[in-house]
Amino acid sequence: MYNNLKVIRKKEVKVEALLNSPLNLQVITGEIGMENSITESNMYRPQLALAGFTELFTYSNVQVVGNTEIYYLRSLDLEKRKQAFKNIVQFDVPCIVITNGNLFHEELIELAIENNTPVLSTEKDTTTAVSILSVFLNDQFSPHVTIHGSFMDVYGVGILFTGGSGIGKSEIALDLVERGHRLVADDIVILNNNTGTALMGTGTNLVQHFMEIRGLGIIDVRRMFGIRSIRYQKRLEIIVELEVWDSKGDYTRTGLEENTTKIMGVDITTVKLPIFPGKNITVIAEVIALNYLLKTYGYNASEVFTQKLNDTIMNKSKDKNFTDERIINYFQGDLE
Repeated sequence: MYNNLKVIRKKEVKVEALLNSPLNLQVITGEIGMENSITESNMYRPQLALAGFTELFTYSNVQVVGNTEIYYLRSLDLEKRKQAFKNIVQFDVPCIVITNGNLFHEELIELAIENNTPVLSTEKDTTTAVSILSVFLNDQFSPHVTIHGSFMDVYGVGILFTGGSGIGKSEIALDLVERGHRLVADDIVILNNNTGTALMGTGTNLVQHFMEIRGLGIIDVRRMFGIRSIRYQKRLEIIVELEVWDSKGDYTRTGLEENTTKIMGVDITTVKLPIFPGKNITVIAEVIALNYLLKTYGYNASEVFTQKLNDTIMNKSKDKNFTDERIINYFQGDLE
């Protein structure tokens, strides 16, 4: 099921997309070059290029100009300053980002415009700017897949319900919302791998937090249940595969073995859950989330029970008269 997912990755991002980053970038050169393509997520500090050494100049990256570069340019006379800047803009540089609220000399702005090189400015310091831009571009270039299911935040745990069409994924999600949990996405879920170690999920701009309930139609979860009922993104931690009960099916009884599903190189805990009329899947979903939290914080009920069972078997083998006693020593006067 998950092996056939089509992994999509952007090959380029337009410079104008940087305006959506948290840097609050200001465009210095107007509309010039805003359609330039960025093909790498890495930043480059063009210090050596300014000094004239361009053999190893990674011009295809976003160029970040901080205090060091600015002070160097200011130390040069007009002609040398222009020549130093030409060492950069003579290449197909996607854009230049100036940090610390610095400004270029007017003649450098003109050279940038002549060479179709957009210049953007931020008040952030260089280290912060590079960090924010790296995270933003890593996200833009990260691989993602689209999967059908209902994605919920249950007690802070990201649970994706999958299964055949009409099996009840949306109804389970709606029931969980009514119980105070939050909907991330229904029907179409987009999973991104922007760190290599975790998958983040969200919905689509079209569907947002609308939901289709068979026999009822389309409902707007946010309008109906309020802002508390939704969230826009969540880390995927558990996949719950819903399937119709099969008496011959192989289902986990003890939970000692943890099943996982690999999506884009990330292992996700997976629970195969058989359903049949009358089974309360919503409560079970809450228990799945709580049990996951217990395991995360170091308590595994399956292992504890197995250890108690082994201890009991060991005691019984040593003492032929050993019997399993009741949990309390005596019943107190309270007859409730």
